[in-house]
Amino acid sequence: MKANRMVALKVLTLVVLSIAVLVFYGNATAQSNLVPLSSMVAVTFVDDQGTGATNAVDYVKTLVDQYRAGELPEDVAFPLENTYGDTVRALDGFNTNVVASWLDPLTEDESPEAPRYGANNDYIAYFGEGWEEAGTPYFSGSGDAGWVWVNFEYISNDQPTAETGPTGQFSVLTDFLYNNGLIETSPTAQVWPEEDLITVTNWYKKQLGGAWMRIVKDPETNTWSIDRTADNVRYDASSDTLSSVVGYTVSAPASDDAGQSLPEDVVPGIMAACSGGLSPWGTVLVAEENAQDYYGDAESCWTGSNAFIPEAGCDAGALISLTLEPSEDSSFGSSPDPNAGNQRDYYGFLTEIDPGVASSDYYESVADGGDGVGHRKMGAFGRVRWENVTFVTDENFQLIDGQPIVMYGGNDRRGGRMWKFVSAEPYTTGMTTPEIRALLDEGTNYVAHMVDLDNDTGFTVGGAVPTESTPGQGQWLEISLESEDIAPNAVALGDGTETIGEVLQDLEWNSIGGFETDNDVLGAHFTAANKVGVKENNRPEDMEWNPLDLSGTPRLYVAFTNHGRPSVLDADGVMYDPEAHDAESIARDDPYGSIFIMEEADPANPGESTEFTYWAAWVGTEGVGPFDVANPDNIMIDANGGVWFGTDGNFGRNGTADGVYYLDMNPENTTGVNPTYGVPFRVAAGPSDSEATGPALSADMGTIFFDVQHPGEAVEDLIVSTWPQVR
Repeated sequence: MKANRMVALKVLTLVVLSIAVLVFYGNATAQSNLVPLSSMVAVTFVDDQGTGATNAVDYVKTLVDQYRAGELPEDVAFPLENTYGDTVRALDGFNTNVVASWLDPLTEDESPEAPRYGANNDYIAYFGEGWEEAGTPYFSGSGDAGWVWVNFEYISNDQPTAETGPTGQFSVLTDFLYNNGLIETSPTAQVWPEEDLITVTNWYKKQLGGAWMRIVKDPETNTWSIDRTADNVRYDASSDTLSSVVGYTVSAPASDDAGQSLPEDVVPGIMAACSGGLSPWGTVLVAEENAQDYYGDAESCWTGSNAFIPEAGCDAGALISLTLEPSEDSSFGSSPDPNAGNQRDYYGFLTEIDPGVASSDYYESVADGGDGVGHRKMGAFGRVRWENVTFVTDENFQLIDGQPIVMYGGNDRRGGRMWKFVSAEPYTTGMTTPEIRALLDEGTNYVAHMVDLDNDTGFTVGGAVPTESTPGQGQWLEISLESEDIAPNAVALGDGTETIGEVLQDLEWNSIGGFETDNDVLGAHFTAANKVGVKENNRPEDMEWNPLDLSGTPRLYVAFTNHGRPSVLDADGVMYDPEAHDAESIARDDPYGSIFIMEEADPANPGESTEFTYWAAWVGTEGVGPFDVANPDNIMIDANGGVWFGTDGNFGRNGTADGVYYLDMNPENTTGVNPTYGVPFRVAAGPSDSEATGPALSADMGTIFFDVQHPGEAVEDLIVSTWPQVR
């Protein structure tokens, strides 16, 4: 009955929203003022409601304390109502405003070619003006003016082809191009000439990547806006943006969009910019997640259901040899322009952007005689569908003297793993920014193997959700041809002594071909982890290091969004026979997701830790109750060690809007009238059918920023959202 009620609610949600508009989504020319647009929003603390709080974080935590004690005033609605609607909602005490929407000009130049805000915004990083004086961009500088980096991930729905017209958000782009005289074909046309298809692809590239822009808060209205007089910069998927690939050798030399050769190891564009990370030295790392959509999958040996694909370059009995030329079926590879296609392995990296530096300025390490300025792809950390990255810092959010730089990142795919990178050399206080960046030129990669994780669920141990008192056990395993760590599937496939380095090179091990070089391993981390038998995870999205965790011990928080598909491997790390995969590999039953805690064996020296424990901080739930929420995505750590998260999929799962939540992880709050430890409190919510991405705080924690991504995406034929426009 409960499931039936949820289905009915979802249907009713779509019907109500659809009836409100009931116009064809694809007709952007006629409805350009009604189509939904992804937007960055500010949720600003303006009224303490008698609590005495002075910022957004303290205000929410005070409300949590009142709720726990049973002293919440009767006229205070907390948490925010668990419902849906075509607007951004927040708790009383906050005001909300749109900072920027797709295609908004970033400068005073409003010509179509001038820098504009991109599509489907995701990650946000806030730099308070004057942060440099504090030595770290985390919670430093002004809370009323600053610079933000914003990612732009993709355009929703279908791009035009020779025989089909655009749908959904692509109608918005083609409408813009048509109205500005950049294409001759009407956005409603179903037949498209090559010339206009090339133009659409070129402009598609311009909508991706990221923006570096100054924003300011109006002291009278407490609303935020772009300072269009500032030197705001766009970085995109075209060859206007260049990055050097460091630590990995790409498969072929690159060219720019005009076909001209680029310098060695320099590649064009950043794309699939999902979440990311803010470095302690003031750069931004962009996580290129679903890069396979644009030029093809660089690890094409696997189906979306995690079955092995024979004759795709990974067959046993030979060296792994992947197809890396652009696919004609991909978004950019399908362009009629012969210069539009790039090698698949140019993308899928953590890309370090030097914000404010010209987009064409690529990184050259001081270790090689360069100036250490510019943009690079972190080839030494390898290629996966990166969701984000986080850095180990001390309690002041600064690097730790005498220790290597340690980064963590998640591979956001069903069966993806969590990774750790440890720099070869340590950081020393007083290093310049170029010297610090050079430390990441070389290092060691480790993958998280959750030894006792149940293979059928991906979130239980021995049939139960692990807790702090009964945690799961994990190992960090080096993934390289030199690794002497024992392969997880050594007992099942050998005599139990085979090392990862040995089995990676074995042409037959686990019915997968062998890796010839470490460069090949870096380019196919998912395949390498499958070969050695590493336990699969349920879409590890955001990972965040918390140096001020309220437990008193630095910890790592991980969002596992969900997993409802089969696995690559059985419980012993042995790959299922592709012919029997559908019958033998049972789909994991994790529709709601969870947030887990990982604690290093040596929390003070995570670069030295080879083991960790893990347990659930919170597990998602089905329903429409005040504390029901599913599918966590991005995690945010505040300046006091508090844990926050946004969601991706709660609308589709529970029928209510995705939003931003505070997760109470204060161990003192396990008692009271209403114990709140491990309870999520809804603070803000986006328009229905939009993802709440990139939550970030201003330096003074007075404003919570987040992105409304892909409003109205799921129902292509009907506009179910007009956000941020009022109907």
